[in-house]
Amino acid sequence: MAALGQHILVEFSGCTPEIMNNVSVIEKEMVEAAQKSGATVINSTFHHFSPYGVSGVVVIQESHLAIHTWPEYGYAAVDLFTCGDGVDTWIAFDHLKKIFNAQNYSALELKRGAVNLLTRMEFDLKGMREDAKKHVNPGMYTRNLWFTDKDENQALSLRYTGDMHYDKKSEFQRVKVFDTCEYGRTLAIDNMFMCTEKDEFHYHEMISHPALLAHGNIKNVLVIGGGDGGTVREILKHESVEKVTMVEIDELVVEASKLYMPQLSQSFDHPKLDLKIEDGIKFVSEAEEDSYDLIVIDGSDPVGPAKGLFSEAFFWSCKKALKANGLLVAQGESPLFNKHAFVELNKCFKRIFGKDKVETLLFHIPTYPSGTWSFQISSNGEIKASRFDLESAKAFEAKHALKYYNSAIHSAAFALPNYVKEMLDEK
Repeated sequence: MAALGQHILVEFSGCTPEIMNNVSVIEKEMVEAAQKSGATVINSTFHHFSPYGVSGVVVIQESHLAIHTWPEYGYAAVDLFTCGDGVDTWIAFDHLKKIFNAQNYSALELKRGAVNLLTRMEFDLKGMREDAKKHVNPGMYTRNLWFTDKDENQALSLRYTGDMHYDKKSEFQRVKVFDTCEYGRTLAIDNMFMCTEKDEFHYHEMISHPALLAHGNIKNVLVIGGGDGGTVREILKHESVEKVTMVEIDELVVEASKLYMPQLSQSFDHPKLDLKIEDGIKFVSEAEEDSYDLIVIDGSDPVGPAKGLFSEAFFWSCKKALKANGLLVAQGESPLFNKHAFVELNKCFKRIFGKDKVETLLFHIPTYPSGTWSFQISSNGEIKASRFDLESAKAFEAKHALKYYNSAIHSAAFALPNYVKEMLDEK
């Protein structure tokens, strides 16, 4: 029976979960499947859902190929639709079955638009052809892939090129580096944005300069985490610093940054830096008392290998390792995105250091959930991060051409909105 289109509905099962969760591979192979079948690709749009799952469509001149995956089940639902002659949809089917390593499949072929049941209607074909000339396919397809960082209630998506520069899994986490269209090269861990070229300086300047400038004489620094290198890059701009010990648990983060994010990793070879690939929690627990003027906890959210960086026992070890008047700076989560962790961390610091020894600093960063983030700073003495020498701060920001930090920002960052004061019982 003659038909207008060929439609194959496919279910693949027993597929490789890692492939089912890799949006760049799936997009590439869906495009290749279309091309192998004889179709002309117009564009592709694909989304990766966090923590898993891919959905997307390849628009072809002859119709479309669509997919949605469930990596946790090794399953993919695929829709292959072509119109006209010259395209063999089963070739696309065979290609995807092989790429996905599908152990089982079901396929239902349908003929769409039975010609003998339809009546052709007359219309202004000449006018439509003239309009069509204005919308000629430029000869190359447009890729439209989106990387999504989300929880159960909210999400942030960035369009990216589809090419993965780095994608490796350690015993701790999965590390990726890829290029986004708006924010440049991006580092993601377990499908969460860690930093992008466009806005990383928001985070790295504010985790370092307020504390260092308020203290005024930081010499020995310990950084826990921070494997991308941005934090040590900023700390080493301060002439008083004699040594920075950085302890990162996952060498893949350091490797990825060295290979593909030189803007961040430029200080890894600095003679004042002692880089250690080991467990930061264990390192701090074994550190000598009164060792450091500044300890910076540059960890991710309290999950996976970073979960222990939010424990009270860990922060007691940090206090012990701090010198008198030493400062502890910790990534403090967002009062909007992770209220519980934000509040509990503040309470923990106040129990350890004293209520009047803990300050909260807020700053803006577009690619972190909610766009509002915090550092919580504790003092092992009388120094407070909110008190600093204005002229020294102005001279420092001018010398190093800082992009986010300035003396006015330093002061304003400690001015908390009323809702945050209420959360922290400081109103």
